[in-house]
Amino acid sequence: MIDEKEFFREATLRICGSLEIERALFDCLTYIRNYIPADYILMSTYDPQTGVGEVIASANINGEKIMSQKLAPPQDTRNAIMKIIEGVHTSPVIIVADRIAGHQMMRSLSEFGIKPEASVMAMGPKPEWNLFGGISVVSQSGEKYTEEHQRLFSLLNEPFAIAFINYIRYREVLRLKDILADDNRYLQDELRQHIGEEIVGANFGLKQVMEMVRQVAPLTSPVLLLGETGSGKEVIANAIHNLSPRHNCPFIKVNCGAIPESLMDSELFGHEKGAFTGALFQKRGRFERANGGTIFLDEIAELTPGAQIRLLRVLQEKEIERVGGKETQYVDIRVIAATHRSLEDMMAGGRFREDLYFRLNVFPVLIPPLRERRADIPALIQHFMTKKAREIGLTDIPSLAPGAIDRLINYSWPGNVRELQNAVERMLILSQGKPLTFDGIGEPAQKMEPGSLPIHHDEGGGLNQAITGHIKRALEITGGRVGGEKGAAKLLRMNPSTLRTKMRKLGIPFGRKVRSKKK
Repeated sequence: MIDEKEFFREATLRICGSLEIERALFDCLTYIRNYIPADYILMSTYDPQTGVGEVIASANINGEKIMSQKLAPPQDTRNAIMKIIEGVHTSPVIIVADRIAGHQMMRSLSEFGIKPEASVMAMGPKPEWNLFGGISVVSQSGEKYTEEHQRLFSLLNEPFAIAFINYIRYREVLRLKDILADDNRYLQDELRQHIGEEIVGANFGLKQVMEMVRQVAPLTSPVLLLGETGSGKEVIANAIHNLSPRHNCPFIKVNCGAIPESLMDSELFGHEKGAFTGALFQKRGRFERANGGTIFLDEIAELTPGAQIRLLRVLQEKEIERVGGKETQYVDIRVIAATHRSLEDMMAGGRFREDLYFRLNVFPVLIPPLRERRADIPALIQHFMTKKAREIGLTDIPSLAPGAIDRLINYSWPGNVRELQNAVERMLILSQGKPLTFDGIGEPAQKMEPGSLPIHHDEGGGLNQAITGHIKRALEITGGRVGGEKGAAKLLRMNPSTLRTKMRKLGIPFGRKVRSKKK
């Protein structure tokens, strides 16, 4: 006679004796096989919504591990599983199959290397645990399970259910931990860049644009931003997100033109481990990262045809699939797209999908070029002077020379706001604290004709003299610093080691030499 209390106690101690679920299952297996035929023990789940089953943990008597994988059974098998789930009310369900190959619900176990003639006994947790799945024991020899085996196995429903739900929660914690670490790395990179821009000109040249932004921001409709390169499309996209109910959720920016075609799907939609050579781990794509928030697709015209089809599915169905994956991921995102190209011309040439265009073009916003809002130029200049002076480490912001504003307003600015920003930064570097004149703005760089520059063989003249003066001016602006974020190397866009080598060759003192001279 079997002492049920001792059997229950000893099996429970082993089931709940370790946080490592495979070890707990192995310890349990080595004990209960003294009373129940068992070479394998499996813990599995089933999702009624997707119809996908998964073996999440396992153990066998030889100590070998079964690779966890997901399976989508045929529709008739799903219907049979649902009948069992809907029929459970008070007691656990125990299913016995004398031969897995001949059982509708158990034949899928052969995918895990279990023999077709093996017998299996499966038990689901109690209904109040709100779990879909269960524990299975397998006899590879095909020894039949008796009513006595079923009775003993049913005694362990409660401890198995506790171990089951604890592992499910533990696995979810690990998953969220990985997501948090992944998000932290990604957001740290994002935070190093400029998070938001001040909307300079919101009450003047961009007044009409900002009115449209306020109208569409509270909604979830896609927005298509149109305008020339450098006109500020990213700034407007940021404003739409910040004024929307999603402002506390992710704002993910994607430059579609900067992603190689071979990596487009992986970057946007993610990939599963082993999906392709080099996919050493599972990766969430930009759309998955933007879940609950906004994704900004800059240079949307550069999307590959395959990515256009998948983006259309996101807009229509709100779902994605990782590269190499079988599961559908549901995403709640708002899409803002931007381009400086004519999508109508691209549609006519067959390079952009017509159905995608009409999905994106729900609320188009045309951002005027800088030459059409010249009244914003004075405010933009002051904004960039303050911003760039702080970035390059200037303590005093130079003033504007007489006539500089008129010179800038009369220029056509083909590069728009970006060109103006670069012009201000360049003048701050060259001004050496003097008023900014912006002389020669818009004039092409003078071409050096052969022989027009005198060649000097001494170290102090010609090109070396010009380079020496340029480096000295950069050192004055940066307070003598060579390396670092506010150093001369950063200002001159040079490697610090290269700059120091050049300074030694030209005889420009730095570091200890400068400090010793001051003393």
